Amino acid sequence: MSSMTSNLTHHFLIAMPSMADPNFARTLTYIAEHNDQGALGIIVNRPIDMTLGALFERVELPLEAEGFTDQPVYFGGPVQTDRGFVLHRPAGDWHSTLRVSEEVGLTSSRDILQAIGSQGEPAEILVSLGYAGWAAGQLEQELADNAWLTVPADMSIIFDLPPEERLAAAMQQLGIDFANLSDVAGHA
Repeated sequence: MSSMTSNLTHHFLIAMPSMADPNFARTLTYIAEHNDQGALGIIVNRPIDMTLGALFERVELPLEAEGFTDQPVYFGGPVQTDRGFVLHRPAGDWHSTLRVSEEVGLTSSRDILQAIGSQGEPAEILVSLGYAGWAAGQLEQELADNAWLTVPADMSIIFDLPPEERLAAAMQQLGIDFANLSDVAGHA
């Protein structure tokens, strides 16, 4: 596919029930970047068995700000699972930030963790280990194969809802109940 049909930056990908890859089955993925080189996203509804408190201990940073210690860390995707990524609002000004929109950033540098630990800012965060990545044309092919539904991202789904409610909330934006989706793809 030589030209992209649409730019899915700042959109959600909703895995169809037929998704065979266990990394992505029943996931909601936030797309932070999509261009002719490929796409990068963070799975936002798959917490792992680790809290921010434990992560901060592991990277030897103090976590003095209130309210963060028990927040879950997420499986962001199967690429670079040893690296941390912070999806956050506001976008701010950090050493290594991919500015997704005026309000949202994805940061992989240690300075954002230091700010969270000491000042509690940015307050709206989702910390993941790993990310989801697609080569040029790969995501477009998966969309053509009916592997995903897409919907513009609503950040309140990520920052205001518990992880187990996020997939259903994104589906509701499309007017679809996940339970009613067929796992059989069809083409008109």
